[in-house]
Amino acid sequence: MRGMLKYSLAALLLLSLLPVDPAPAFGQSVEAERGRSGLPIPRFVSLGTNEARMRAGPGRDYPAKWMYVREGLPLEVVDEWGIHRKVRDPDGQEGWMDKALLSGARTGMIVGKVTTARARPELDAPPVWRAEPGVIVRVQLCESGWCRVQVDGRAGFVKNLDLWGVYKDEEIN
Repeated sequence: MRGMLKYSLAALLLLSLLPVDPAPAFGQSVEAERGRSGLPIPRFVSLGTNEARMRAGPGRDYPAKWMYVREGLPLEVVDEWGIHRKVRDPDGQEGWMDKALLSGARTGMIVGKVTTARARPELDAPPVWRAEPGVIVRVQLCESGWCRVQVDGRAGFVKNLDLWGVYKDEEIN
């Protein structure tokens, strides 16, 4: 019994010398908020090429699940493994892509209904153009629930809820 107490005290002493991290919220580790790249997870990116394969796993040895042929398509990075990123597309499909196929340029896809872009971020502002679901726009900034977007040389403001590729409360400058 005395020998066991000696080892228990030694173990306690060793544990007390280890650095203590603050307790993560809701049982998540701090690493769950940042990937190995140091960038936040999840985050939105866009497809940086006209042709890219989404694979079943992180590497060329995994079978291709989908072939994407739409440069600028918004994708959500949900995990990282080396040079590969697990991404989710606007339809909810998930798979892995080499980070070289992705771009940090922010784009959004019009979703739900035909959306009216306005001259100012106000519901009663004059309309400047309309876009159907599936149209990809370049996101220039987002603030207070509105995003300034551009497509084919035309810019306007749309509600961020009409875009897939921007988080609900996200601000982009």
